[in-house]
Amino acid sequence: MFFILGVISLGIGIAGTVLPVLPGGPFYLLASFFFAKGSKRVEAWFKRNPLYIKYVEGFRKKRGMTLKEKIRINVIADTFILFSIIYVDILIVQIILIALALYKHYFFIKKIKTIQPQKNEA
Repeated sequence: MFFILGVISLGIGIAGTVLPVLPGGPFYLLASFFFAKGSKRVEAWFKRNPLYIKYVEGFRKKRGMTLKEKIRINVIADTFILFSIIYVDILIVQIILIALALYKHYFFIKKIKTIQPQKNEA
């Protein structure tokens, strides 16, 4: 079941990479979640992945992000959202994208704790 859900999420993620209206990133994360839950080997590989170690594991252990991490993630996401707003010529979709971007900023500011960087990260 997890494998099938992983394949579906991966397919939607790939479509989201091509289509500017559909975000691909969340579906890639969802696919990795489903694949990891479906196989201990995939879960072990995923947890050894440098991207997981740098971003996900650090966030889970520290229960927050540094200001630099928050800014970097938001700038990257805002770039893709802005590209989608410019590229898509459907007003309701543009409004939804703007609302999602505003909510994303609210979430990062109010819900994710800002922590001080550790000395070896600075």
